[in-house]
Amino acid sequence: MTFELAGKRVWVAGHNGMVGGALVRRLQRENCDVLTVGRQEVDLRRQGDVEIWMAANRPDAVVVAAARVGGIHANNSFPADFLYDNLAIETNIIHTAQEVEVRKLLFLGSSCIYPREAPQPIPEDALLTGPLEPTNEWYAVAKIAGMKLCEAYRRQHGCDFIAAMPTNLFGPGDNFHPENSHVPAALLRRFHDAKVASQPEVVVWGTGRPRREFLYVDDLADACVFLLKRYSGEQPVNVGTGRDLPISEFAEAIQRTVGYEGRLVYDTSRPDGTPRKLLDTSRLTELGWTAPTPLEKGLKLYYDWFLQNIEGLRQ
Repeated sequence: MTFELAGKRVWVAGHNGMVGGALVRRLQRENCDVLTVGRQEVDLRRQGDVEIWMAANRPDAVVVAAARVGGIHANNSFPADFLYDNLAIETNIIHTAQEVEVRKLLFLGSSCIYPREAPQPIPEDALLTGPLEPTNEWYAVAKIAGMKLCEAYRRQHGCDFIAAMPTNLFGPGDNFHPENSHVPAALLRRFHDAKVASQPEVVVWGTGRPRREFLYVDDLADACVFLLKRYSGEQPVNVGTGRDLPISEFAEAIQRTVGYEGRLVYDTSRPDGTPRKLLDTSRLTELGWTAPTPLEKGLKLYYDWFLQNIEGLRQ
């Protein structure tokens, strides 16, 4: 069964974020009415706000890209915020979507929902088979709850609510906060600043040995549109490239992209996080979608956008 987006009202919850912005760009090619609302008008953590807005605007489809996000440092520093805010946002949107009879909802989780020692590459059925990585368990617990909410509403109410689990993302609209950003943004900003200041070295957190998979955010948006149209099932779907590399090699790829010629130094006092986190993307591949953007091309697009928007970067 396919779901046609043309002519539909599609709400992107979290449109100001990196993922939400990419979704808005991608949906503009689908001949649908893209709905957005800012946090000044609707606080997604407040059930009443969400109910009033959704009842008034009646979206046909919803993508839940809204979330409190951040790297290891942010997760460790603000565990209550990460757990409460994300639980509140997803609970309010998913419950209200059922009440106002939204026809299709896509909830975006994260690859950190899987156990720290999950088999590699990680299949979707590895969920809840072991302990989480302690450095991001607050965010992971909330995302697991959101995914299970979609499953529960599908079972009890027959709602066509689905969930996708993206891997590590980078691209336009990223958060470049010096402490709370994810690896790609932190490294890109660090290499750029070092290049401009002619600094002799750049510090990379951790040992550089953990392996990570990185997906260009516009590819995720394309996968989301594909899933909205083509997928209807209880099981979550991993979204990634199916390839990973050591953080050290990823740092070197960003170094080449930026054109920084100094040396890399690894701060081993910083935590590494999960040793490896590669998603098994065979389910999505079998459905008919694979990521189109090679890493080097994605990084060039990323850095070009960074340079064009450096005065107003989100931090």
